[in-house]
Amino acid sequence: MELAAMTQAGLDSQPITREQALAILQAPDAMTLAIVAAAGQVRRHHFGTEVLVNHLVNIKSGMCPEDCNYCSQSIDSSAEIMKYSWAPKDEITAAVKAGVSQGASTICLVASGRSPSRREVEHVAGIVEEIKKDHPEVTVCTCLGFLDDEKAARLKEAGSDRYNHNLNTAEERYEDICSTHTFADRQNTVQHASDAGLSPCSGLIAGMGETDEQLVDVVFALRELDVDSVPVNFLLPFEGTPLESYKQLTPMKCLRILSMVRLVHPNKEVRSAAGREYHLRSLQPMVLEVCNSIFLGDYLTSEGQIASQDLQMITDSGFQIKGKVTATQVEGHHGTPSVTVKACGSSSSGCGGCSSAGSGCGGHSHAEPDEQHRVDAAGVPIRQRGVGAGV
Repeated sequence: MELAAMTQAGLDSQPITREQALAILQAPDAMTLAIVAAAGQVRRHHFGTEVLVNHLVNIKSGMCPEDCNYCSQSIDSSAEIMKYSWAPKDEITAAVKAGVSQGASTICLVASGRSPSRREVEHVAGIVEEIKKDHPEVTVCTCLGFLDDEKAARLKEAGSDRYNHNLNTAEERYEDICSTHTFADRQNTVQHASDAGLSPCSGLIAGMGETDEQLVDVVFALRELDVDSVPVNFLLPFEGTPLESYKQLTPMKCLRILSMVRLVHPNKEVRSAAGREYHLRSLQPMVLEVCNSIFLGDYLTSEGQIASQDLQMITDSGFQIKGKVTATQVEGHHGTPSVTVKACGSSSSGCGGCSSAGSGCGGHSHAEPDEQHRVDAAGVPIRQRGVGAGV
C-alpha cells in the first residue's frame, strides 16, 4: 500500500486516487492503525490539534413524508422516536445556550421534512437571527431539506453560515435507499446553498449495504461539489426501519472509512457524526486522529455521549476545542448537570403525533442525562431528552 505517497498528497492538499481510496477500504484490519497514522499526519498538518465542536438542535422531529430506508423519522418508520412539530423558541434558545456553554462553536438547526415552505423558512430565519444576536461568534448551520435559490438566499440573509444536505450514498445505489427523490435532487440542493453563499456541508452514511466502490463514489461526488464540511455517519439500524438488520460495520472498518474520507478531502472539515458511539465503541478517541470535527451530545433521534464525556475524550487524547474555552465550559467539562428541557419539545398545540408515553416521546417527562437510557432491539439508544440535550 502506497501510504507514504498518499500522505504526501494529503500534505500537498491533493486527493488520493480512487484506486488508493478503494485499497484503504479493502485493507486488512492489521493495516488499519498504520492507515490512521497516515491520515492523522494529514489532519494535523492542516488543522493541528484543534477539534471543531458541533451541537445539533432538532427543531422538528419525525413525520417526514420521504421514504429513506435508513431514517427513523420517515413516515414509513415505526421506530419509537420523539415526534414533534416546530419546537418552542424557549426550548431552542435553551438548547443553543447549553451547547455553546459547553464549547460548541457551530449550532446545527435541523428540521425533518421534504422541503420547507416559504413560511417555514421565515420561521427558521427568525430563529437564526435570534441566535446570531445572542451568540454572534457562533456558526449557524441549517438543515431543512430541499432548497431552491430563493429559500437559500433568505437563510443566508438571516445569518445562516452553512447549509447541510447529505448525499448519503452513491448515485448508483440511491434508488435502493429512497424512491421519493433522487440523487440529483440532493446534488441540486447542495449547489443552491453554495450559490447563495452558504458554506456547503454534505456527507454520507456508511453501512447501508453499499459496496466499497460505492463508498468511494459518494466520497468523490462530494469532492466534485467542493463541499466545505463532510460529516461521516455510520448507520444506526433503528428497529422499525427497513435497514434494522444492517450491522456489518466493525470499528476497524469505520476507522478505514474515516481515513479514506480524510485523504480524499485532506484540507476540509471531516466530522465523525452519528453512529460514532454505536460502532466505534472503545475506539472512539481514535476518530480525533483523523477527524477535526465531532458532534457534542445527542443526535437527531438517538442519544450520544453527554458533553462532559465528549470533552473529556478530546482533552484526554491531547486535542483542544477550537475557540476560546470559558470558565463555564471548564465547569461543565467536569460534570455540571445538563440543561433540562421538555422531552418531546411540545408546545400547547401538542407534539405532532405523540399520543402516549409509550409512543416514543418519553412521556413528556423532564429527562435528566443520568436517567436510564431506552435502547431498542437493535441496541440503538433512543433520544428521550429535549430538542438539543445530552449536554
